[in-house]
Amino acid sequence: MAAVPLRPCRAAGRLLPLLCGGARSKGASLRAGALGRLTQRRYKKDVLPSPEGPVPSVSITEIRQYLRAQGIPFHDGYSCLHTPSLFTDGQQDQPPAASAPYTLFIDKMTGSFLCTATLAEGTWQDFQANVELRHRGVPTAGVEDPEKDVQRACEDARCIWDRALPLWELLDEDETNETKAMFGISLVTDATLKRFGVRYLRTAKSLVFPWFSPRDATLKGLKLVRVEKKGDAVAYVEETLPRFDSYRNLFGLPLIGRRDTELVLTGWELDALALHQATGVASLALPRGATCLPPALLPYLEQFKRITLWLGEDLRSWEAAKLFARKLSLKRCSLVRPSNLQPRPLEALNQGLNLTKILRTALPASHKSIVSFRQLREEVFGELVNTEQVAGIKWARFPELNKLLKGHRRGELTIFTGPTGSGKTTFISEYALDLCMQGVCTLWGSFEISNIRLAKIMLTQFALQRLEDQLELYDEWADRFEDLPLYFMTFHGQQNIKTVIDTMQHAVYMYDITHVVVDNLQFMMGHEHLSADRLAAQDYIVGAFRKFATDNTCHITLVIHPRKEDDEKELQTASIFGSAKASQEADNVLILQDRKLMTGPGKRYLQVSKNRFDGDVGVFPLEFSKASLTFSSSGKSKVKVKKMKEEKALLAKKAPEGCSGDSKKP
Repeated sequence: MAAVPLRPCRAAGRLLPLLCGGARSKGASLRAGALGRLTQRRYKKDVLPSPEGPVPSVSITEIRQYLRAQGIPFHDGYSCLHTPSLFTDGQQDQPPAASAPYTLFIDKMTGSFLCTATLAEGTWQDFQANVELRHRGVPTAGVEDPEKDVQRACEDARCIWDRALPLWELLDEDETNETKAMFGISLVTDATLKRFGVRYLRTAKSLVFPWFSPRDATLKGLKLVRVEKKGDAVAYVEETLPRFDSYRNLFGLPLIGRRDTELVLTGWELDALALHQATGVASLALPRGATCLPPALLPYLEQFKRITLWLGEDLRSWEAAKLFARKLSLKRCSLVRPSNLQPRPLEALNQGLNLTKILRTALPASHKSIVSFRQLREEVFGELVNTEQVAGIKWARFPELNKLLKGHRRGELTIFTGPTGSGKTTFISEYALDLCMQGVCTLWGSFEISNIRLAKIMLTQFALQRLEDQLELYDEWADRFEDLPLYFMTFHGQQNIKTVIDTMQHAVYMYDITHVVVDNLQFMMGHEHLSADRLAAQDYIVGAFRKFATDNTCHITLVIHPRKEDDEKELQTASIFGSAKASQEADNVLILQDRKLMTGPGKRYLQVSKNRFDGDVGVFPLEFSKASLTFSSSGKSKVKVKKMKEEKALLAKKAPEGCSGDSKKP
């Protein structure tokens, strides 16, 4: 049976009756309403700096200069600067002593800090403010009490934790064996489960993984994992308390000793169990798998001189491992490349493979200067073996697009254009939403319409229905929509390209963004004073986006308005506003064709006019639904795409030697 990890769960409500045991009696050990809050909207989606009040950027040089000027001792780490804490006991009017424990970590990229001794955290500006208060003899601000919602989440987690049973202490041995077999952990010993504190919640048929505070070992949250069978495949559905955007548990962290210098990072809690049991090495599981490595977790990884990333068994996890290695410092990272002989750790344990041997074959994190084919050999072989995964993530709502582009790939630049009023923003929002629903971390830069209006469009497309007439369903759909890895830049109107690129860079680092949508390029041209020539300014902007996509292994979808042309003529690649640089730099060119004037209302087509991946181009029809604001195509379009290709092949066969098929008239 194939195992397909599915993360995270998008329908928390389906789990609630199971957690409540099918009964809501007041005598239940779980206090009334505790689990009901799983679906409440408690945590705001992070928004990126706005032009009205941006968070000032700070460089590592400026941070070092400030620390030296203030007499604060520090030393360089891999991702952070280490200093003595301002928040522990000491003379308030003196800088921290060099002999004090270095428990405060300052992120080299953002200046954000975290004190692992007190769990105080904040921005670089917060750090500077506390230094100034200390010089004046004013006590530094203590750690704020958690918000009521966070306290509730902790209380709810405690209720569930108390109700769950240690898996090795189930009364019925057959039940224990069946549960282990269901989750594929029959070979994981009771000693390993006990060491990591894994429990089982009978009513939900879920494994329960605890999140303990690294400071005082109090319970901060939980992750529940249950199994759903889909044919021969097994899907693992996850649910967390608190919600995923606030769940920052490095599972296994309390077991790490101060002297541990080597670590294996996995993308799944069960993988961490298997790895530790088979090899004895320190193993941690990332809270969101291969989706994201929050910078707030980096201080806890500073003590390790060698980190091996073994995140999963597909190409997506391999790409994520290379991205995370940049955050962690390439020089100390090694990567386990997924293959049939090197599956994810739990699968390797079940197959009887030698996990220690696999770890020894881990490759050093890629370096910028690759000088020989020997270093590329495994990469090339991996692409040949995993052709489907190399092609990228498939669209669920646009299967015809998969036939042409084959998938959505990192590091590419897609140019999208279409006539004014044809529905470019509406289409591209569904195009991006489709990928976001599959776990692609997405950043939206909407310069033309407000984020509120864009979010309303995307929520309608997500729910596949208008919610104006069914407001009682709003919270349910909004909760599910809020769990998507979706972020918005708060820019509106004309913006400077440098400000936009800096914000994108910040988002890639903080949220591991892999897809950026910019709507549209023309709103960045008014701020460019490089040349009076608008074409030169546009070329510079396109080049900046192209470089960003390549350097950050991030896909950029750039909307560009077309030239003013005859409405009765179809748009071509040459119709894109500006010089030829946009289409030359692009890996893909998509054109939304609107033939309303020629063929009647509602006739829209999506044309792929450039595809650098494998050269396939073509056209397929779109059917717009006003009720759901979607362009998701019907089965008819499959025939259309196939017919186009057949006609092209037929023309090529009929064309005489030395002549082009285009010269033959039908």
